[in-house]
Amino acid sequence: MNRTGMTDAAELLREHGIKPSHQRVLVLSYLMTHPEHPAADAIYRSLLPEMASLSKMTVYNTLEILRKAGLVRIVRIGDPEARYDVMTDDHGHFKCEICGGLSDFAVDMRPLVSDGLAGYEIRERNVYFKGICPGCLENKTE
Repeated sequence: MNRTGMTDAAELLREHGIKPSHQRVLVLSYLMTHPEHPAADAIYRSLLPEMASLSKMTVYNTLEILRKAGLVRIVRIGDPEARYDVMTDDHGHFKCEICGGLSDFAVDMRPLVSDGLAGYEIRERNVYFKGICPGCLENKTE
């Protein structure tokens, strides 16, 4: 893991009032450098060689702390397992039905309002599409 990414992660944690423990910095740095929306288990397996004392519970607890602070958001598109996205601004997700990959795409969420929701307090908006990604389409035609 590159030292700059870890420094950026530590600073981001401090800015959000979170003590930058080594485990928290590792988890956030990992998310910042792996935009594929990993699940907690994948994060744990990837970081274990770097920190043998890391536990799954520490990863889950760290992800919950990051979620509550608004540093990550949970993405669930037909998966039983939550996946984590460090990009918290408004954007959409595309899930490939073949490889399971998640991709981000820009979307303007402002016009996504419904008259049927008058009186409701909207706290989150999600847009996602499912289909086949370009890589899987290419492999399919070969």
